[in-house]
Amino acid sequence: MNQIKCPHCGTSFTVNETEYSQLLAQVRGVEFDKELHDRLTRETQLLKEQSKNALQSQLAEKDRELTALAHQLDTLKAEQELALRSAMSKKDQELAQVRSQLEQRAHEEMLAAKQSLADKEQELARVTAQLAASQEAQQAQLAQVQAEQDKQAVLKDRAQQEAIARLEKERDEARTALLLQEQRQELALATTRQEYDLQLKAANEQVEFYKNFKAQQSTKAIGESLELYAETEFNKVRAYAFPKAFFGKDNLISESGSKGDYIFRETDDNGLEILSIMFEMKNEADTTARKHKNEDFLKELDKDRREKNCEYAVLVSMLEADSDYYNTGIVDVSHHYPKMYVIRPQFFIQLIGLLRNAALNSLSYKQELELVRSQNIDITTFEADLETFKTAFAKNYTSASTNFKKAIDEIDKAIKRMEEVKRFLTTSDNQLRLANNKLEDVSVKKLTRKNPTMKAKFEALKEE
Repeated sequence: MNQIKCPHCGTSFTVNETEYSQLLAQVRGVEFDKELHDRLTRETQLLKEQSKNALQSQLAEKDRELTALAHQLDTLKAEQELALRSAMSKKDQELAQVRSQLEQRAHEEMLAAKQSLADKEQELARVTAQLAASQEAQQAQLAQVQAEQDKQAVLKDRAQQEAIARLEKERDEARTALLLQEQRQELALATTRQEYDLQLKAANEQVEFYKNFKAQQSTKAIGESLELYAETEFNKVRAYAFPKAFFGKDNLISESGSKGDYIFRETDDNGLEILSIMFEMKNEADTTARKHKNEDFLKELDKDRREKNCEYAVLVSMLEADSDYYNTGIVDVSHHYPKMYVIRPQFFIQLIGLLRNAALNSLSYKQELELVRSQNIDITTFEADLETFKTAFAKNYTSASTNFKKAIDEIDKAIKRMEEVKRFLTTSDNQLRLANNKLEDVSVKKLTRKNPTMKAKFEALKEE
């Protein structure tokens, strides 16, 4: 038996070992549940804080890396533009150098031919002078030996005539070669001039054709021609450059009632999006009275990009054809709207390639970020499962506690009934004890004390 004192009223009462064990198990169960609940709360809060801190750190790191990648992309663009300008300048210098070399070579050949002709003329004059001097000497000698050298004089005159004829022939050949060289140079210059005239004429004809073509088309046809050009250019490289990418018309009208022209999307093997671009094509006829500007369409394009969940927005435009700002090629207008570019049609594929390469470089970071998000989802799922477990546990605990209380009440009722039975049995035992005592007090003498008849019969029996 154990003495238990009530902490509220101070009353002491006695319970047996079974009741004491039940009370002790009940107190221990409540304390254990409270301690378990507190520990689960602390562990859950700690996991939340750790996950939140780790996620914030990783997101900050990814933002820094994305900023560095954007800076690298801008640097790459500037380097490409500088390299393009340098290459164009180098080509112009090479062309000018080639032209200068051709002109210098022609001038040198002409000078060489003139020098050769002058040399021949000088040689002819020298030979002529020598012949004249020789003739004078021969005439002086002929006066002495006229008869002996008649035959030799005739032969010498013939040789001199042949030498003069040979020199004159060489002079004529040099003059002819000089004339031919001058004619070839004039022919080359005429050919070059003719080629330039043909190229200029073809360019003018192409410009004229383009103007007539745009003048004959409707506004819708002009816009559709640019869309057809972009789709054709993409299909040319789709098979080997973008085999897993989607590129097609944006036919889904958003809630605001608008849509873009084309959407480009590409995902990896796990379904993670690598790159997505919303394209808008804008063109107009040269004779249009009110000329549109590229900035007129940027706001609507940004709204379409957001509604269709695209990462980038690109305006492929033929507007403002005389603008040096847009004619540079790929123009970044992210200072107006984030991740937006304005390009000319000839840079359509190049821009997709640049954005795709940048996206592939940051793909590993996207995968890590997706892993962190999935881990965060796992933590949320764990919290939800823990809450479900706590709810189910609390429900089971409430049900068990209710049944336990009912069982205690039934035990109390049974104890009361047993106490009543005990009281009845105790009363019966007292009655039986009293009856036994009375039975022990019963004797013949006491029974016949006040009954003469029975006393006489008992005495008669004793006498017999």
